[in-house]
Amino acid sequence: MTAPHLLPHVPGELRTPRLLLRSPRPQDAEAVHAAVHASLPELQKWMVWAQEPSDLAATAENLRGAADRYATREELRLLVWNAAGTELVGSSGFHALDWSVPRGEIGYWIATANTGLGYAQEVAGALTTFGLKTLGLRRIEIRCDSANERSARIPHKLGYTLDATLRNNAVAANDPARLRDTLIFSVVR
Repeated sequence: MTAPHLLPHVPGELRTPRLLLRSPRPQDAEAVHAAVHASLPELQKWMVWAQEPSDLAATAENLRGAADRYATREELRLLVWNAAGTELVGSSGFHALDWSVPRGEIGYWIATANTGLGYAQEVAGALTTFGLKTLGLRRIEIRCDSANERSARIPHKLGYTLDATLRNNAVAANDPARLRDTLIFSVVR
């Protein structure tokens, strides 16, 4: 692992024209819990973690851990809020960070009430620019289930390259009897 003093400074928030991306805090638990539970029918199709949703206390503990990992730059999860910071829109950030390369993977989900408004693309685009220019990442990936066409459109629109289709490499999030293919998109500098 890279020494912490050699890692880039990471601000606690970023802004896009319509959104505030902010590092997680335990006091965000109520908003995250409500957004996840309101979005379960959609999230459970694609996200393993949504199969057994957390209660409010576990959500707060998860956010505490995410805040700790943000501080040490092990993971840079960001909660996505409307520009005023009053409504949770979803979550995104950099996962699978490897500062020795340096590289990371962008993940995202948008609450069902906010889907179809271009927020995921706006967030992924902002994080791509931030990752390449500010964090100095040399490779950024976006991975998704090959059946998740909406999610797969985002890296295409942002100029990512489809590097691979990993066939039968994971169990489907909502059906352990079914295997899924994973698409791996990347952008490099």
